[in-house]
Amino acid sequence: MLWAAGCTPGGFSKKQAVGGELQFRYAMHASPTTLDPGKVQDVDTSDLLQNIYQGLVAYDDKNEIVPVLAESWTVEDGGKRYRFRLRGGLKFHSGRAVKASDVVYSLNRHVDPKFGSPTAGYLSDIVGYADVLAGKATVLKGLSAPNDSEVVIDLDAPRPYFLGKLTYPCAFVVNPERAKGEITVETRADGTGPYRLRAYAKDQEVLLEAFDGTVGGRPPTGVLVRPIIKDAATRLLKYRNGELDILTLERQDMAAVEKDAKLRADVVEVPRPVIYYLGMNQARFAPFRDARVRRAFMLGINRKKIAEDVIGLPYAKGFVPPGVTGHRADLAGVPFDPSAARRLLAEAGYPEGHNFPALTITYREGRPDSQLLAVSAVTDLKKNLGINVSARAMEWRSFLEARNAKQLQFVGLSWYADYLDPENFLSFLMRSDASENRDGYANPEFDALCRQADVEMDPSKRTSLYHQAEDILLEDAARIPVYYGRDILLVSPRVSGLRTNLFGTMPHATVTVSARNGSGAGSDGSEKP
Repeated sequence: MLWAAGCTPGGFSKKQAVGGELQFRYAMHASPTTLDPGKVQDVDTSDLLQNIYQGLVAYDDKNEIVPVLAESWTVEDGGKRYRFRLRGGLKFHSGRAVKASDVVYSLNRHVDPKFGSPTAGYLSDIVGYADVLAGKATVLKGLSAPNDSEVVIDLDAPRPYFLGKLTYPCAFVVNPERAKGEITVETRADGTGPYRLRAYAKDQEVLLEAFDGTVGGRPPTGVLVRPIIKDAATRLLKYRNGELDILTLERQDMAAVEKDAKLRADVVEVPRPVIYYLGMNQARFAPFRDARVRRAFMLGINRKKIAEDVIGLPYAKGFVPPGVTGHRADLAGVPFDPSAARRLLAEAGYPEGHNFPALTITYREGRPDSQLLAVSAVTDLKKNLGINVSARAMEWRSFLEARNAKQLQFVGLSWYADYLDPENFLSFLMRSDASENRDGYANPEFDALCRQADVEMDPSKRTSLYHQAEDILLEDAARIPVYYGRDILLVSPRVSGLRTNLFGTMPHATVTVSARNGSGAGSDGSEKP
């Protein structure tokens, strides 16, 4: 990409900071994996894109689903039909009016196999999804726009969690005139969100400017700047110097923060419904097809120590985290038991780890917590089972692409809730026919329980069925849960109106920043030369 004179390495010029308006600055830990809501599947990029695009509905700061582009909706036909009424006067950043047919286009675009969305499965409950996937149809039969202000969605069965799926980026609305193929440049990123994408320099910075025509009106802060800073120590230094307004801390940063009274006063804790786990790909690594091997790994890794002592977060005994319906705080879980692990490994044909094939665990580059999880697992497997495992860091987009292609043997990863329902952590991830099942796990009893729970309208019956399904995952050691999540933020006193919910920071439509004074920045909010 060719940049105009006046740009400096690592950021945009002062002139590009748009009319001297105050800037809200916070770092991205890696370059966006995409600029397309139909392609995004990671938390960092989703956080960026939620400021650019919007869907019919979203979660508010009380973790309740509220209308956004939709003004209202009704549920009909026993829970199988959703009828949405759009707000009047909606516009894309380009000024083009938003119509109901644009919603229909966007959802059809994201399920089209030719488009290749890795998250198309979020829309699989809509009638006709299987036919589109099989090439028997080009559009979803259960999706229509009777007029310019009404969208109708028909489901294959009552789905108590369906509205939650519509909060995910693959249900965000794009301008059909600019969304042919994957959106990869800022000039085609035409959404309806509180900020429009002004400029993007890969591995350097993303610049966004406030949009007058968004729902609720123009954000009070005119410029949103996302410098891309991959090194955690550098991010913390820039926050100390007043060059960042908020910062998500890594666990190893906490010791320095606790010793600094000024920084300590800026700490904000945000609970997150997330499970950090070790994934075992049965399709890529044959020994993982044996439940005894998987269970030996689970028993032989001191997960409680890793969670509480190494990482400093709550130990995960199950797969459904706090904040999600059906989480069990009293779940017994699977204990750390090296002796039992060695017995199972010997029964599987690998006594003391002898003749165990070469194995590599892959983790995300540039995230110290991910490295700690992977290295701790490697250490325990060698110490307790006699198994040698190599650890490899991988650049984030490459990691996701390899994971999607089921090329990785053993991974350290996390799953953040997309909606606050146990279906998102059980059926959606681990059913044998689930598009997100990258592990090759299959158990007919688990599948049957999930299928029953997914359409059960009685909340207590649903929860009971999901508990039984979760117990099977633990018994099978389908994955190895390690710890639950919590974000630790530093938020500058300059910032007000920052909204959070269980999904992290919300779109920044209400954020206000005051002028930097004595912090290495000018009163107009741009950095001094």
